[in-house]
Amino acid sequence: MARLENKVAIITGAAGGMGLSTAKLFFQEGAKVVMTDVQEDLLTKEANAISEGNNVLPIVLDVSSSENWKQVVEKTMETYGKIDILVNNAGIHIAKGILEADISDWDKVMSINTTGVFLGMKEVIPHMQNNGGGSIVNISSIGAFAGGDHSDAGGAAYSASKGAVRSLSKHVAKYFGKDNIRVNSIHPGPIYTPIMEKVGITIEASKETHKNVVVLPQIVGGPEDIGYGVLYLASDESKFVTGEELIIDGGIVATR
Repeated sequence: MARLENKVAIITGAAGGMGLSTAKLFFQEGAKVVMTDVQEDLLTKEANAISEGNNVLPIVLDVSSSENWKQVVEKTMETYGKIDILVNNAGIHIAKGILEADISDWDKVMSINTTGVFLGMKEVIPHMQNNGGGSIVNISSIGAFAGGDHSDAGGAAYSASKGAVRSLSKHVAKYFGKDNIRVNSIHPGPIYTPIMEKVGITIEASKETHKNVVVLPQIVGGPEDIGYGVLYLASDESKFVTGEELIIDGGIVATR
């Protein structure tokens, strides 16, 4: 039996990178997948490539919008009748330190990386309660544990936002465990995604940057490395796991 058979999942930031990899894995494992992103054309293209419209539903979502979240949850319930899994993956990064960043940089990063996670859980949890439980996986970062270029790439707001996701995940895990709702966070290290390629960062350059801090020969991970971690935490295989932090970073945090 597939690991997510009969499960309904909402994934944010699903048009590329870690979100897309997770969506593909979920579909392969039997889930009905609601893929959300702000990039409508790319989202539709990738959703169609996965299933040709079968058990994959693309919906445009600005995660910082409460109204958008209500619409996504309503559409999901209308289409599939329940929500078993929420993956809060959408996020942005602005590489400015505390002296360089202005308040608009701070607000933009926090609204997507942290408020987006808050809103997603706020809208989904009541449906999970009615359904007898569920699994929430929030994508944080090793920037929630450590500072510096290898952890937060110099982004003060990014570091703060991911630290907030880490703490918020534990808070929700504590208060909704009684409803059989599990909440865990994943903390990626250096993961090479298509967006890095688009801005001109080659995988060779990324490996060079991290070669002295990653302890594994691979040096740089791929989106699927995060996707498999999400799959475990979303599945019933992790039914006794909540409030935990899964670090997927090649060993960076282990040496600090």
